[in-house]
Amino acid sequence: MNTRFFFLGLLACFLIPFSAMAQDSVREIRVNGVERIEPATVLTYLDIKMGEPLTSETMDRGLKNLFATGLFADVKLRQERSALVVDVVENPIINQIAFEGNTEIKDEELLSEISLRPRQVFTRTKVQNDVARVFDVYQRSGRFAANVDPKVIELDQNRVNLVFEVQEGNVTTIKGIRFVGNEAFSDDALRAELASEEERWYKFFSSSDTYDPDKVEFDKEQLRRFYLANGYADFRVVSAVAELSQNKEDFYLTFTVDEGARYKVGQIAIDSSLKGFDAGALRESVKILPGEWYDADMIEASTTGMADILGDKQYAFVDITPDIVRNQTSNTVDITFNIGESPRVFVERIDIHGNVRTIDKVIRRELKLSEGDPFNRSKLAQSEQHLRDLGFFENVTIKTIPGSAPDKTVVDIEVAEKSTGEISIGAGFSTQDGPLADLSIRERNLLGKGQQLSFSTTIAGSRSEFDVSFTEPYFMDRDLSAGFDVFHVTTDFQDESSYDQKRTGGKLRAGYPLSEHWRQTWFYGYEQNEITDVDSNASLFIRRQEGKRDTSSIGQRLTFDDRDSTLFPTEGLYSWLDTAVAGLGGDAKYVSGKLGGVYYYPVYEKSVIFSLLGEAGAIGGYSDEDVKINERYYLGGNTLRGFERSGIGPRDRATDDALGGNLYYRGSAELTFPIGLPEEYGVSGHTFTDFGSLWELDDTGPGIVDKDSIRAAAGLGISWRSGFGPIRVDVAFPIAKEDFDKEEAFRFSFGTRF
Repeated sequence: MNTRFFFLGLLACFLIPFSAMAQDSVREIRVNGVERIEPATVLTYLDIKMGEPLTSETMDRGLKNLFATGLFADVKLRQERSALVVDVVENPIINQIAFEGNTEIKDEELLSEISLRPRQVFTRTKVQNDVARVFDVYQRSGRFAANVDPKVIELDQNRVNLVFEVQEGNVTTIKGIRFVGNEAFSDDALRAELASEEERWYKFFSSSDTYDPDKVEFDKEQLRRFYLANGYADFRVVSAVAELSQNKEDFYLTFTVDEGARYKVGQIAIDSSLKGFDAGALRESVKILPGEWYDADMIEASTTGMADILGDKQYAFVDITPDIVRNQTSNTVDITFNIGESPRVFVERIDIHGNVRTIDKVIRRELKLSEGDPFNRSKLAQSEQHLRDLGFFENVTIKTIPGSAPDKTVVDIEVAEKSTGEISIGAGFSTQDGPLADLSIRERNLLGKGQQLSFSTTIAGSRSEFDVSFTEPYFMDRDLSAGFDVFHVTTDFQDESSYDQKRTGGKLRAGYPLSEHWRQTWFYGYEQNEITDVDSNASLFIRRQEGKRDTSSIGQRLTFDDRDSTLFPTEGLYSWLDTAVAGLGGDAKYVSGKLGGVYYYPVYEKSVIFSLLGEAGAIGGYSDEDVKINERYYLGGNTLRGFERSGIGPRDRATDDALGGNLYYRGSAELTFPIGLPEEYGVSGHTFTDFGSLWELDDTGPGIVDKDSIRAAAGLGISWRSGFGPIRVDVAFPIAKEDFDKEEAFRFSFGTRF
């Protein structure tokens, strides 16, 4: 017993000092290994105070705090009696960051993607994260075979240079697209519905054969829409697998589909909860009939059509839900369009956002709806199109938001402004005007008031022009446009008619609406025409008219316009009637008139457009005055492709000079279509047929040929809305002509309007 107590006492003598030391308070903290960082900064992050008990928990907390700063590559804490010793190894500082081996993606783009920057602390974790970011950039550009290897170059003063060595590899293309489970449609038919395409050698302008995971998700939706539009209401994409080849240069896509049964439409019903509204008025909007194959696109179109009709009757927030009931035994679907209850709505307020420069008044005057008006969806859509047609905004979004009461709505308009001022200096060539230089200064939204002011001058091989123009579209805050033009034009007609022409003058104009689609414009113009430099061998009928001639004229233009867009029309009609009378002073005395129109029709969605143009004109003198050569009409070049400028019409056989004509007609049928390039490239193909005739002179004599027979040509063209201006190339060949006409197979325009 005594021996046991002796040993217990002896053990306590040893344990008590150690226990006391383990619970010692911190009397001193020493920091070793710092170079850039102040010891006081280390103590701040350590978060261990003098006098605090030094335990294993305290030291673990301090260790985690220092590592969490990212400033240190290594940290050790140790205890020397009542002192805490902190040994650190600082992470280096990045001196420079460079990329090597990248040619397809610039350094600036890669640098913007990574998080590290010069003068930041280098850590291997951040470097690995940035390697992953650079690899993501290359994946987004279709280069899955890319490799990124970071290299660290050590410098003095604990600094490093970081170099990302890049092996870009080739673009990883789609080598094959396969389908599993498709029985109703062939692989080729399904491939035609996808945005992804198999790699082909001739698709060097397209990126559709580059693998993109987001594009594959879009393809799944495209397949679903295709099958739902062809009666397969139960269709689903089971999986879409992309397999990368071992060399990382090719992808193979496999879509596994479950087609399900094909359904026809059974019964169609409209169930309306709108009080006092006859649902039968919506029947005309139903685009699908019983007995036809089920088509989800037609159901969506029917729903949209119903919403438009109800929107025009003030039901702004009506809820239309198509209820589809499948009959498995008969493979039919019954469709019920359920229309939820909704009150008639009035416009409570119109809010406009995003217009920093354009004043609210310019936007509001284009709207078909005002505050307090009954809500009308069609007028809202027209308002949005009118705002887009101004050309002041990159984007226009109009939304309806519930107002302060169930029968009120707020129209919310969000616009994104774009630059409306243009200063361009350019050069180009056209087959009509030859080499040309162009200077243009134009402001389409002067001071944010919607006014237009322009100055332009063109110096070309056969034409020079100076023009100043101003237009106020809402004169005195009314829908009354007013403006003026001042011009000086010199044109070389030596090749066509052996003379030069100078025109100097101006015009005052004013226009106003007669109705929604009709508009009237009046003008008064005064100009001085001068026929100069007449060749000594020119036609007698031209030499007689050499000299100056003043023209004072008044005229009007009556237009009808129901196109869907004035900038890029795809549907609708634009027609015009121009008349003018000269003789209110000056030397010229004539009456002229033109009647024409161009009709646009979307053959396929908004990408294939058919347009048909027709125009006829007549001019005649009075008071024993003949129509002079500078007042007559001319056809050819841009107005009748396949023939030179002034290439058809009356001509002096002896001198081969074109004399113009008093009567003409012309027409053009054109089909515009995409040629397979992405839409943002602005490249389109054209096939066309032009026809027309020009005849009738006041002067007659031996050697003059004047026939009213039809001339026609057919051809192909390609156009590009480039950043340098519009470019177009046409190739046309006459299919009906006279032997004295002048042909022109090739027409190229660049740097000028066409």
